[in-house]
Amino acid sequence: MHCQPHDKNQVYIWLKNKQTCLLCDEPAEADIPLCTACETELPWLGDQCRTCALPLPAAGLTCGGCLKDPPAFEQVAVPWGYGFPVDSLITRFKHNAKWPFGHLLADVLGQFLHYRFDEGLPRPEALLPVPLADRRLRRRGFNQAQMLARWLGKRLELPCEEGTLRRILDTDAQQELNAKARRRNLRNAFALAPGAAVEGRHLALVDDVLTTGATAHALARLLRDAGAARVDVYCLARTPKPDPLQALRVA
Repeated sequence: MHCQPHDKNQVYIWLKNKQTCLLCDEPAEADIPLCTACETELPWLGDQCRTCALPLPAAGLTCGGCLKDPPAFEQVAVPWGYGFPVDSLITRFKHNAKWPFGHLLADVLGQFLHYRFDEGLPRPEALLPVPLADRRLRRRGFNQAQMLARWLGKRLELPCEEGTLRRILDTDAQQELNAKARRRNLRNAFALAPGAAVEGRHLALVDDVLTTGATAHALARLLRDAGAARVDVYCLARTPKPDPLQALRVA
């Protein structure tokens, strides 16, 4: 079953026309449908953990969670905190199939990553979307991470290797679980496709939101165990940790 929407003949003709902002309908000056005023008001992530991008009170720190139990991924690159209107745009894209909102967010994420590459963030060899279980894919009709990775790959001129990672267990929903329970829930949930070429490569996982990082850690551990040299994570938004005391235990 091919559930993913086709890139051709989609609803993105507006990318070639005079732009109006998708958020306020005012004219957009850039090549994406977002005006300068709305772009400025997005919940841009400030000081954050050097590894997992958890919001922190000062720059250049590592959060207590990453110090105590370092994740398998090297670094998270994410432009926004999970706040309005980004949270609403992600929800409408993910659960209501409002693909223009996802395309818009992927374009701005691509601009953000170009800036990060210019500032010294190592450029990966390929993008790997976080996979969905078959049952969830059938119910939703598409994998939002796969669509984001496709759009992002075009803007960054990087290959999107969609078949490398597989979700072989349909685990319980992660939303109501704490970090420890999430990691336990994802144990053995993923696998590499037969013949997947990852050894010695720098790869980047693509997803919509990073919460505890359990999914990213599980996939990065799988890739690192298979010989990947480095695994980064690219996502649209980062949620704050529920326990503020954890974020304050920094170095």
